[in-house]
Formats: sequence, structure tokens, C-alpha cells
Amino acid sequence: MFTGIIEEMGRVETFVEEGEMHRLSITAKEVMEGLTTGESVTINGACMTVLNLTENRFSCDVSPETRRLTNLGDLKSGDSVNLERAMCLNDRLGGHMVSGHVEGLGQIVSKRPSENAILMTIEVPPQVLKYCVSKGSIALDGVSMTINRISEKGLEICMIPHTAKMTTLGIKMLGESLNVESDLIGRYVARLLEGGLVRTPYAT
Repeated sequence: MFTGIIEEMGRVETFVEEGEMHRLSITAKEVMEGLTTGESVTINGACMTVLNLTENRFSCDVSPETRRLTNLGDLKSGDSVNLERAMCLNDRLGGHMVSGHVEGLGQIVSKRPSENAILMTIEVPPQVLKYCVSKGSIALDGVSMTINRISEKGLEICMIPHTAKMTTLGIKMLGESLNVESDLIGRYVARLLEGGLVRTPYAT
């Protein structure tokens, strides 16, 4: 489980095909502290398992499914990526609960300044948008953001200078894709209200 508070931007060192999988190597600094093989790290909001690591680099395998459903398949050497280690239960939850299971790809359709912030409009797949609410939370490339408003096909966020500086959202251009994950708790509540969760009797 993650918080959507990005620890640092890493850099793609290599992304090479190895059989059905692709091996992704990331250069980083802060997330390397205490990191061990087998741990989970989100890369642009997608939960990945650390396979190998050195002092300033770790690698993971990216499956065909992950490449198809996320923007990790578009990465190339030199690209910046958002990184976050799994949360500890004694940490502050500064963002919101993020599973790292990307639901779909959004697309940036507008990006404009508003005083000292940036307003960004993202077109979001319908299966994700139905779980979004105004002033609710959403993870965009792993970044916990508050939804300003909802439209028929997407949503608007307000990005403060700190977020623009510390995450890849600040350098994303019009037309680029974002990994999108709606609020986890909201999805479960909606599913329960829709009658999608089967009630199991208690054991006697």
C-alpha cells in the first residue's frame, strides 16, 4: 500500500526485452535507503517488485499486461519517473490510500496557469471516472491529487508549484498519458451500494 506522496523522481537507465518480460532499471537515491529485493515500489503509480539492486540502482520486470495497461511500456532511457516505497503503518498518511494497481490511462487535454498554480484537465476512462467525485482523491502517475471538478469525460486538478517541481506532472505535455487509479475506499463503497459484494454468513 502507498500514499501517493512521491519520494523522488528517478531516471530510467535501461529498459530491455528479456523473453516475454522487459527488465526496467531505475537510477535513484532516496528510495534506495533500506530497500531490499522483493519489496514493492511504485513507478509512475504502478506497483512493481524489486528484483536486483546496487547502491544507486534497482531493477524490476515489467509484464506484457503492465506494458499494455500502463504508460510504463512507453518508457525509454533517460525518462524521469515518480517513485514511492511502500508505506509503513507508523507513518503519516499525507496523501490517500493508493494500491498501485493502475485502472487505466488518462490523457492530458489542457494545462494552463492559474495565479501561481497550474490547472490540468485530464480525460479519464469511463470505468475510472464513475468512481471520481469533486474534492475527492485520485492518483495520477502515482501522485495523490485532489479533484477540482468533474466533467462528462474527465476531471480537473490544481497543481501547486511544489508538486510541479517534485513530480513528473510538472513536465508532462499535452497529449501525454497518465496512469490513473481512483480512490480505493470509494470503489469498495460504490461496489457495496451496487450490490456487487456477496455477503457471506458468519461461521457457526
